[in-house]
Amino acid sequence: MEINIPDVVAEVAAACQRYEQALVSNNVAVLDELFWHSPHTVRYGAGELLYGHEEIARFRSARSPAGLARTVSREVITTYGRDCATSSLQFERGGRTGRQMQTWVRMPEGWRVVAAHVSMM
Repeated sequence: MEINIPDVVAEVAAACQRYEQALVSNNVAVLDELFWHSPHTVRYGAGELLYGHEEIARFRSARSPAGLARTVSREVITTYGRDCATSSLQFERGGRTGRQMQTWVRMPEGWRVVAAHVSMM
C-alpha cells in the first residue's frame, strides 16, 4: 500500500478545506454532504455522541451559528492507498486548543467523512 500519494493527498486536502470553510460559515448543506450518508457514520463532538448521518444532520441543523470561528494551527493528512485517509487537525478557538480527527473514505460520490472526533484540551 502506498502512503501519501501526492494527487490523493491534494484531493483530501481540498475536501478538508471545503469542510473547514463550511464549518466556520455554518454551511449545513455542505457539512451534511461531506459526511457519509450511512447509519455507520460516527461523530464524537466536544459535547455530543452522534451515531449515524441522521443524528449528525439533526445536530448540525439545530446548532447555533455563533462562535464557530477558529484558527487552524496544524494539520496532518495521511492517505492510505487511493481510497482512505485521516486528517488530524489542531485549532484554537476562544483561547483554547482543540483537536479534530477525521477518517475520510472515497465513495462513489466523492470523499466523505466516515468517523470524526472533536475535543478541547
